[in-house]
Amino acid sequence: MAAARDWVAGARPRTLPAAIVPVAVGTGVAVGYGRFSLWRAALALLVALALQVGVNYANDYSDGIRGTDERRVGPLRLVGSGLARPRHVLAAALGCFAVACLAGLVLAAVSSWWLLLLGAAAVAAAWFYTGGSRPYGYRAFGEVSVFLFFGLAAVAGTAYVQMDRMPWLAVAASAPVGLLACALLVINNLRDIPTDSQTGKRTLAVVLGDQRTRELYVACIVIPFCVAAAIAAADPLVLIALAAAPFALAPLRLVRHGASGPGLITALGQTGRLQLAFGALLTVGLAIRI
Repeated sequence: MAAARDWVAGARPRTLPAAIVPVAVGTGVAVGYGRFSLWRAALALLVALALQVGVNYANDYSDGIRGTDERRVGPLRLVGSGLARPRHVLAAALGCFAVACLAGLVLAAVSSWWLLLLGAAAVAAAWFYTGGSRPYGYRAFGEVSVFLFFGLAAVAGTAYVQMDRMPWLAVAASAPVGLLACALLVINNLRDIPTDSQTGKRTLAVVLGDQRTRELYVACIVIPFCVAAAIAAADPLVLIALAAAPFALAPLRLVRHGASGPGLITALGQTGRLQLAFGALLTVGLAIRI
């Protein structure tokens, strides 16, 4: 039976920056406009974390019952490795989605009920990434979903529930956040190209091939700094986000020099640290308005 540490590993802690950063950035926008709400920001963070862990367990379940996780380069999965029964992993995923829905319901009640539609779309996107009869994650649409939900929806949504309006700055700031979240998925799928190809899992990395996927990763890392520089034309302190550039050097070097297997696992962790550093600095730059 799976131990507590196995369930923690199954939650994929290295992916959690993808949930934390957009909420922080959206909150930074709200602070900059003088509309910060601690409890609403906390609920938005709970929604994001519950969705992230939920989608990780849901992917573990769906990939496990399909047999696509039996041979992996990365960390073992609960179902694919036989550590946990599929129904237990499914229950964990559904439990996380339920927590996200409850927290989202509270936010919708105090802001706008249209957020219920956004929440329903987010849960559906989380499940059908690898779940259902035609999972879109197997058809090269995973990065699009990540950009929309862990970029645009999370950043702009967090700002909206605190401000009751959608400032342009929240939408603009969502682009670099979404791209860095995509970078995590791109490098993960780059690592898994050999096994995904064998099991018929056509991720965007499988479709593009090794070299072009590495180029896509570089773009996902470099463009956020360009967007931050562009936003600085209206909000100069956003330029401090460029101080995160040194965190990008190590993973870029590994990916561009052809790292594979364990080397890409290292690069994945480094990408997560880059995302946290960039997000923290961008948050500060947005929160302090000149």
